[in-house]
Amino acid sequence: MGKVERFEDLEVWKLARKLVNKIYRLTGKGEFDKDFGLKDQIRRSSVSVMNNTSEGFESRTVRQFIDYLGYSKASCGETRSILYVALDCRYITGKEFQECYDLAKSISGKIYRFIKYLEQYNSNDRVKETDVTYGLPE
Repeated sequence: MGKVERFEDLEVWKLARKLVNKIYRLTGKGEFDKDFGLKDQIRRSSVSVMNNTSEGFESRTVRQFIDYLGYSKASCGETRSILYVALDCRYITGKEFQECYDLAKSISGKIYRFIKYLEQYNSNDRVKETDVTYGLPE
């Protein structure tokens, strides 16, 4: 990964955006579209992964960024949990479940590794534009 100048440069944000798009497509069809509560909840949880990552980056301190990434990771877990409900209600197929679940799980792991990387700088220092390599092999 090269220089990170904007939250849009972050791999975890890009993947979270991909997850949001998948969730919106799945929830906009069939019976899922009619279950307003569940549809709203999974949409909000997936969007939260993306938004907390960007908000944390824009907070501009390492400590705050780590906190927001923790919220993002938690929202990834919520999204995965809701996917089980959607599968059990037969709103989505096993293949759709697995595709979204795997992506959310991957994002969660990358966020965890990113947090571990940032904890080296766990302070109120401002987030700096540096060359960052935080991904570890899966």
